[in-house]
Amino acid sequence: MTRSPESLAANLGYRFDDLKLLQRALTHRSSGKKNNERLEFLGDALLGCVIAAEIYRLYPEAREGELSRLRASLVRRESLAGLAQSLDIGSYLRLGPGERKSGGHHRNSILADSLEAVLGAIYLDGGFVPCRDCILALFADRLSDLTDLSELKDPKTRLQEFLQSRQQALPEYTVVETTGDAHDQRFRVQCRISDAGTPLTEGVARNRRNAEQKAAAQMLEQLESG
Repeated sequence: MTRSPESLAANLGYRFDDLKLLQRALTHRSSGKKNNERLEFLGDALLGCVIAAEIYRLYPEAREGELSRLRASLVRRESLAGLAQSLDIGSYLRLGPGERKSGGHHRNSILADSLEAVLGAIYLDGGFVPCRDCILALFADRLSDLTDLSELKDPKTRLQEFLQSRQQALPEYTVVETTGDAHDQRFRVQCRISDAGTPLTEGVARNRRNAEQKAAAQMLEQLESG
């Protein structure tokens, strides 16, 4: 049995005039046609807007790419699911029988989507300012921990900058194997540095880009530890 949504609203520090909006936000599509998908769409847009504005304010010297990486690190699925877990949103969800049996109350994708839907419901119920305030309160700790912009750069970029700073040759990436069917391929990529005197590294992923990133991360770890 799901919990009453009033306690979730209290944990969020917001009082709904129309509690049906919150109930809709906590209703997964597996539970019926009247579900939270539209509210999720709205909440996702509001979340991106509020977080973008806040990191723009907090990092006046950051470039566009750095701002984008900061925002992505905050609003990625894992981060949203973690916040949803801290609010115990899973215990409030209305799920269809199949999702309940398969553990949908604990699935990251469902938790993250539901949190966005709740934000959308707050906006429709009270307007932008209460929604913004709720988002900033939820993300306060994560926003305060964003201190090192360099850590947000992807491994390939950090490896290239590491090598350039030491006037070494740039890495070469080679796809050495592709396995699986067309809809479920796996790429094995090698990263090699010709004049670095280090062993090559490998990365395996469902697409070439991610495989290159994994290989670059391993190479960077080798170089930094050496």
